[in-house]
Amino acid sequence: MLHVIDSHVHLYADAINRDPAGWATAHGEAHWATLCTRKRKDGRAVQGFPSVGELLVEMDGAGVERAVLLGWYWARAENCAVQNRFFAECVRAHPDRLSAFATVQPAAGAAQAVAELRRAGEEGLCGLGELSPHAQGYTVDGAEFGAVLAVAVERGWPVNLHVTDARGRAYPGRVETPMGDFVKLAREWPTVNFVLAHWGGGQPLRGEAGEFFENVYYDTAASPLLYGAAMWREFLKKAGAGRVLFGSDFPLNNYPRETGTAEMGRLLAEVRGVGLDEGELGALLTENARQVLGLDVRRRRKAD
Repeated sequence: MLHVIDSHVHLYADAINRDPAGWATAHGEAHWATLCTRKRKDGRAVQGFPSVGELLVEMDGAGVERAVLLGWYWARAENCAVQNRFFAECVRAHPDRLSAFATVQPAAGAAQAVAELRRAGEEGLCGLGELSPHAQGYTVDGAEFGAVLAVAVERGWPVNLHVTDARGRAYPGRVETPMGDFVKLAREWPTVNFVLAHWGGGQPLRGEAGEFFENVYYDTAASPLLYGAAMWREFLKKAGAGRVLFGSDFPLNNYPRETGTAEMGRLLAEVRGVGLDEGELGALLTENARQVLGLDVRRRRKAD
């Protein structure tokens, strides 16, 4: 039996869940509000705001053994710290089900960001991201982000980065993410494992000479909203089965035409129905996350 790891999940504290738009206004997070509190044309929310308990129930129903909680690319450093403290509580309460990455705002200063990352590491967080230099307002080769990546090297942390497909449709809050910036990061930080979210913008990353990078991986967050089901086989053929980590982007609703709520299980059913072989499925759903993210998948207290 595969012990499925969902490598791209977002979760927020109760204070945010109670009034997401109001919280965003009060805490200076207009870009987050644009992306996460908007509604579709039919009035349904783009995403939900589940509690920790509701996330665990969803995981149980979908057959997900472990979820990796990713932070957000907040505009303000104090909101990063709040997210990190909340994640630390989640991991302490459910170490057999949840892992979590830290988030920072390097534009607020290198010293503050480094101190926050070190504290997050002491509290049990195990990676960095989801970050977006292009949305947060710092350069990939600046001193502030360099100091942050140095902590990732020191701790052996993977780094998850938001990527937008340059060919994709326009949507509220869209931020362009030039692929040359990711090439620069992969080349200049060879000991950091970068996970490029959302299929890395739809294509495996290549250098100027067409080369692939051994330290670059991809997650599948929001796949049904961006690409058809053929993407699974096509991308694995180009990048290799060892390069892709399953990620749902829960609680984003990936199937707004079929359901009014976010579901992990529906995406897993899509993956299992596209004709991947047992080895490819094992790599995608479990083994790549175990190796790249350094995760342990333990058996649940209750028998499978």
